[in-house]
Amino acid sequence: MREADQIVAEDTRHTGRLLAHLQIKARLRSLNDHNERSVAPAIARDIAGGQNVALVSDAGTPLISDPGYLLVDAVLNAGARVVPIPGPSALVAALSASGIATDRFVFEGFLPPRRNARLDRLRALSTERRTVIFYEAPHRIAAALDDMVAVLGAARVAGIAKELTKLHEQVFRGTLDAAVAWLAADPQRGRGEFVIVLSGAPAGTGGVEREDIDRWLQALLGELPPARAARVLARITGEPRQMLYKRALALAGDEP
Repeated sequence: MREADQIVAEDTRHTGRLLAHLQIKARLRSLNDHNERSVAPAIARDIAGGQNVALVSDAGTPLISDPGYLLVDAVLNAGARVVPIPGPSALVAALSASGIATDRFVFEGFLPPRRNARLDRLRALSTERRTVIFYEAPHRIAAALDDMVAVLGAARVAGIAKELTKLHEQVFRGTLDAAVAWLAADPQRGRGEFVIVLSGAPAGTGGVEREDIDRWLQALLGELPPARAARVLARITGEPRQMLYKRALALAGDEP
């Protein structure tokens, strides 16, 4: 950061305290979800003009559930070099300490804040065989775990990590119903930022490839309306009927 002509951060107040502590006097510039589209081209021009620019994150790794994608895209399109500097990532740290399969996993970021949308997303992921990783906020963690129990079943194994690398770090591993009980047992456990590492769906719970689903639905839609096509395919594959119905509507051109 001492070599940078300017330092770009989501929260300049937070980063400003770090720079003051390190006695770094580079220009500090804000980049967030609201201004990134307008600010990124200007920063890319500064880099093309010979400036060194450092993008930093308040915590974790830049761009992972943080702004910065549009900036990196603009810089690369301008022909400049982007140099990643490895740092802590909550999703990888949580996965490594969860005791849940690490060979194949998918990062889903934050679940939708509204319950109906959250339930829909969980249903769509209910047959995912890979380990699934979520971030969750303290005011939604209890509701998210309750909904996981409702959709995925109490016996699905999960790792719950909070405040990783900080003073009050905790990592819990157990079934989803045990995770709900663990969280409720101490009000202090509901504070902080959370990572949920969810074990993949067990064999025999679907997991059919999207291309196969589309091919089968298209064949069924030649003979049946979307609702019946979805019902038939759900019986054959074990996939959620509602998910298949939505996909059938999309393929039939009737999606609302």
